[in-house]
Amino acid sequence: MTRQVVTRFAPSPTGFLHIGGARTALFNWLYARGRGGKFLLRIEDTDRERSTPEATAAILQGLSWLGLDHDGDVVSQFEGAARHAEVAHQLLAEGKAYKCFASQDDIAAFREQARAEGKSTLYRSPWRDADPASHPDAPYVVRIKAPQDGTTVIKDEVQGHVTIRNDQLDDMILLRSDGTPVYMLAVVVDDHDMGVTHVIRGDDHLNNAARQMMIYDAMGWDVPVWAHIPLIHGPDGKKLSKRHGALGAEEYQKMGYPAAGMRNYLARLGWSHGDDEFFTDAQAKEWFDFAGIGKSPARFDTKKLENLCGQHIAASEDAALLQELLAFRRAIGESDLPDDKKDGLSRGMYCLKERAKTFPELTEKAEFILSDRPLHPDAKAQKNLDSVSRGILKELTPQLQNASWSRDGLEAVTNSFADAKEIKFGKMAGPLRAALAGRAVTPSVFDMMLVLGREETIARLEEAADFEPEGQPG
Repeated sequence: MTRQVVTRFAPSPTGFLHIGGARTALFNWLYARGRGGKFLLRIEDTDRERSTPEATAAILQGLSWLGLDHDGDVVSQFEGAARHAEVAHQLLAEGKAYKCFASQDDIAAFREQARAEGKSTLYRSPWRDADPASHPDAPYVVRIKAPQDGTTVIKDEVQGHVTIRNDQLDDMILLRSDGTPVYMLAVVVDDHDMGVTHVIRGDDHLNNAARQMMIYDAMGWDVPVWAHIPLIHGPDGKKLSKRHGALGAEEYQKMGYPAAGMRNYLARLGWSHGDDEFFTDAQAKEWFDFAGIGKSPARFDTKKLENLCGQHIAASEDAALLQELLAFRRAIGESDLPDDKKDGLSRGMYCLKERAKTFPELTEKAEFILSDRPLHPDAKAQKNLDSVSRGILKELTPQLQNASWSRDGLEAVTNSFADAKEIKFGKMAGPLRAALAGRAVTPSVFDMMLVLGREETIARLEEAADFEPEGQPG
């Protein structure tokens, strides 16, 4: 029977969930969810000086916004310290680790002599095979006995087989002199105890795999499947950093990117499925595999992100899109909307979501719904409310009052009016936009009329007909 796939995301709570971390979480989530497996979350909070509750909260918020749900409780690495130490003591009892009493001065002297003799400065402890009877009553660290000859082969699903000479590996410290476990030990013990079958992480951890395999082998534990993925670079080909504008996941939420679009884009950063660019979560779960991950770093491209986000906004269900728009407003500190505005957005979502790449763009298109009378037309709109245009609105309004309130009915009335006046509809569109939205760029005037309804539309037209543009006589 094949073991259930178990992946994990294990961030350090020393800052926000950056984009590289978000993509690592996504890859783990996709791989597990696509195979009926489990996706676990562990907070690697052993660095007590740098780990903060605020950073943990930011990571959880970022994952929540991205929709990357995890199974079971969040695991704290720090809380497992006793278990980590227990494993080190077991290796010590089995002779697979040893007490090293070397001081920092001893190690420095060893390296200085090695450099002088042109030898490797990799520390070789004289305590490795020392008789326990010779042990002093002094502080010590616990080191694992690394293999000293042959090679260690990391069988990596992305990088291929990576061979490391064992004489390049030192006897890694497992427990510090105060008895606390090191990070490298904690990671292995946690992954084993959590049942992790696949370790998917950045390729900056590739060298760690060889050292961690020493612990797996010494304990007789199954080594997980390794998949070390290339890092994300900026447009200039250098590692993505703050100078590229690399932000936390929640900052991208505040910039108004839809979560589905971000998931799609992050999946395409370093992974591909043929020529497919736009795809759903269901397709990503079905398609995602290690074979599609490239070995070269991916480049972050904001234009591609916006393009995919626009496609996801257009493809979203109206009700779900409204909820995400409201969540975006909360994220940027906007007050909650009254029910009538939410109802208006719900009615109008069909015409708001086309060609909007972000929620700020969608909100801009929705201004006619969110605004209350009296409207305050902007400068461009005011140019469409000169005396001639206001006269057109004054004559058109009574005819609209009796129109059938459907697109066909509204188009029929306005086209008939335009024919009678011997003007083109384009001559009327500007004044209608200004009257209904107070701006020059809006959704279709007929969409606005349908969303606003007969009563509100007529009221806005009558108000605009009496509007006096700034600096112009009435």
